[in-house]
Amino acid sequence: MATQPRQILLALLGGSAALVVVHALGRFAFTPLLPHFLADGLVDLQQGSQLATWNYVGYLLGALLALVLHTPSRLRLGLGLPLALLLNALITLAQCFASDYALLLVLRLANGISNGVVFVLAPALVLEWLASRQRAGLSGLVYLGFAAGLLLSNGLANWPAASLAGAQRWLPMAALAVPLALLGAWLLARLQLPPRPASGTEKGTAPATALFDRASTPLFLAYAGAGLGYILPMTFLPTLAREQLPSGDPLLEGAWRWTALACLLSIPLWNHLGARLGDRRALLASYALQALGAAAPLLWPGTSGVLLCALLVGGTFVGSVLLTQRLARSLQPHQGPRLSAALIALYGGAQLLGPWLAGLWVGHGGSLTQSFALGAGALLWALAWTWLIPVHFLHKEIQQCPT
Repeated sequence: MATQPRQILLALLGGSAALVVVHALGRFAFTPLLPHFLADGLVDLQQGSQLATWNYVGYLLGALLALVLHTPSRLRLGLGLPLALLLNALITLAQCFASDYALLLVLRLANGISNGVVFVLAPALVLEWLASRQRAGLSGLVYLGFAAGLLLSNGLANWPAASLAGAQRWLPMAALAVPLALLGAWLLARLQLPPRPASGTEKGTAPATALFDRASTPLFLAYAGAGLGYILPMTFLPTLAREQLPSGDPLLEGAWRWTALACLLSIPLWNHLGARLGDRRALLASYALQALGAAAPLLWPGTSGVLLCALLVGGTFVGSVLLTQRLARSLQPHQGPRLSAALIALYGGAQLLGPWLAGLWVGHGGSLTQSFALGAGALLWALAWTWLIPVHFLHKEIQQCPT
């Protein structure tokens, strides 16, 4: 099927806009905003951990909901995706007026649910659309918008910091999220998947192949470790910088900027390495670097450790996501969206443990820095299980990811 470059660009733009709204502005903007919320007295560190945890509970619930909407027929109809995307932007707007902690918990939970639905369905729709046109190797580029959104969210959190306070700090995020949600919903609604031959999967019944088999089970176990491993740096790195660095250090506000910049620059690299070397080999390298990044604040406390953590975790965690999703589809191409939804649900469940355990540790007198040891260990777990994915599936992986 001949596809114009403009069509591919618009498909990637639609998916990217959706991920900017739900993941960069709706979710991870909380990371650079948290130090300001602490200084404003809106929340304390334990409450901040609880807000993050409830957001991840919602993310898990949203990913599980997306399992119901995973089938190609439902993806063609776009059921749930535009509504969840627009709802997420409106929740970000509502947070601008929420100073009550209990209300914030509810809103962060709802944000997570809508985020989980969109984060599963938008990339899955774009991947299936590209795969139907033999361009699956471009699918990782859908995450470029999210990485750019991380960089932008750092600026939106810090540039107007002196003129905003408390819940009002969400206003710049909401001002961008609402129009981007409208754009993303419109572009994604234009994507049409070709009908597949009649089968149980297409009719919405359970596929004949189980999700867990000899090839996919190690991938699931690795992805659980990835979810737990990356979430501590991606939630608390700017806060950790304030624990380790002196007043006035450029990394107090710059740590998240370096994280976002590394993420943005690394996505084309991991997309290319996966297509060139095979997604499994690239994923092994990604987890090794990510584990070193999570451990860096423990091994080299201070400027070096914080900067290495920002660069190595920021430069690998989205690579791990796109490589895992593409590898999963190559292992079971007939049920790619279902497998993607199940993996993200597992990833979301594993993320719950990170902020919760960090909050417990801090509440019992430990430091935030010490809690990063858990993330490093989880990423080594992910590395080990990725190594155990059967090598004879590697040739399928490369064939499914043409450049």
